[in-house]
Amino acid sequence: MQLAAVAVVGPYLCTDLVDVTVDLSALDSKGFWAVAIDFHGQAICARFNSVNPARPWKGRPWKGLPADTWSSSLDKQGFASGVSTIREMIAAGDVYQVNLTRRLSAPLIDPNTNIAALGAALAEGNPAPYAAVLRLPDQNTHIASASPERFLRRDGSRVQSCPIKGTARNPSEFTAKDQAENLMIVDLVRNDLGKVCDYGSVKVPALFSVEHHPGLVHLVSITEGRLTEGNGWPELIAATFPPGSVTGAPKLAALSAIADLEPHNRGVYCGAVGWVDADHQKGDLNVAIRTLWIEEDHLHLGTGGGITYDSKPEDEWQETELKAKRLLAVASGEHITQ
Repeated sequence: MQLAAVAVVGPYLCTDLVDVTVDLSALDSKGFWAVAIDFHGQAICARFNSVNPARPWKGRPWKGLPADTWSSSLDKQGFASGVSTIREMIAAGDVYQVNLTRRLSAPLIDPNTNIAALGAALAEGNPAPYAAVLRLPDQNTHIASASPERFLRRDGSRVQSCPIKGTARNPSEFTAKDQAENLMIVDLVRNDLGKVCDYGSVKVPALFSVEHHPGLVHLVSITEGRLTEGNGWPELIAATFPPGSVTGAPKLAALSAIADLEPHNRGVYCGAVGWVDADHQKGDLNVAIRTLWIEEDHLHLGTGGGITYDSKPEDEWQETELKAKRLLAVASGEHITQ
């Protein structure tokens, strides 16, 4: 029997699916929506009739996939070559920064794998402030996100984005490169929000804040503004998507480099997942990093980082390993608690 559609987004458990659309203007209509937008801008908006506080998982536990079955779309040499190419592009003045990622994949043991069970395992083993689970069997959408990063928060006309740039095992390991990366992306996000916000309303109330997450720390900044009258979710997402922290600067040149250097499209990884309450003009979307999804009978996990001229291939590879380590352990069935 096919599993029912369900979403666990932020603090909400959503059941009783009543509508699915790819039209982002629905988010300014009525009802409560779970939303997933892949890196290339394809959206799925699912309206649920029943929305309740999320509760502990009571279904069958996640069994895990064998740890030795995971493969990477880029091996260490291939990733290092990508880093070198981006450094050459920066030296030539083509870009300032590019986010380079790779896809880790493992074949599913059971084709009827329940992504909600993995989401519950992540909630225990890798809790995250912008976690999300979206299971829409009829749309072949199965996503479990343990994202630490807010893409867009909206409350009426007030909007906020909180880009992460800078990752280390502890705060003492942050470098000048981390701050330079963060500042470049903050400037990009300010520019993106400025396209749809009132002139002079875009501010940066927090810069280089240190946030602690399971197994690592991040540098996080906050950018916010006030939407210009007449702009809603479609305009806001069009102006800011894909998220600047997972593309690079300038964004269009970075996207071109990503298309050339990464062997697979990113799918939902580095897109956005979250919720929108259209009745109250509120919502919260994550940046879909630390995110696993099912596609073509495989479980996939993306990992990557921002490349600047100061990047060293070995260091960048190790950062991708650090970001993936805990998630791979959970996905492989290891029992991890805080």
